[in-house]
Amino acid sequence: MAFSKDSRRAKIRTRIRARVKGTDLKPRLSVFRSNKQIYAQIIDDNQGVTLASASSNVMKEAQNIAKIEQARIIGKTIAERAKAAGIEEVVFDRGGYLYHGRVKSLAEAAREAGLKF
Repeated sequence: MAFSKDSRRAKIRTRIRARVKGTDLKPRLSVFRSNKQIYAQIIDDNQGVTLASASSNVMKEAQNIAKIEQARIIGKTIAERAKAAGIEEVVFDRGGYLYHGRVKSLAEAAREAGLKF
């Protein structure tokens, strides 16, 4: 039986979220990508709050450039915002997407900007 992309991603996401939990010491860096935009947020799952976020649809410098470059800018921005909030280390939640392309670009840019995961 073939699964749709969305249902397949939902199953993978459920398996990932069973293992990946964000705490106050190591919050979760969650990634969502649509066809046009990419979003990242740092979440403390114990309290259920978003500590920092960045997305390509509200950032002026991420407009009208290649999607991989957008992801790189968002990765750098989320790392800077995390540092400003006093967060040094996170756990990475790829959200059911393959660690490839835009997701990989975002993660590597966040690492280069000093975020540890």
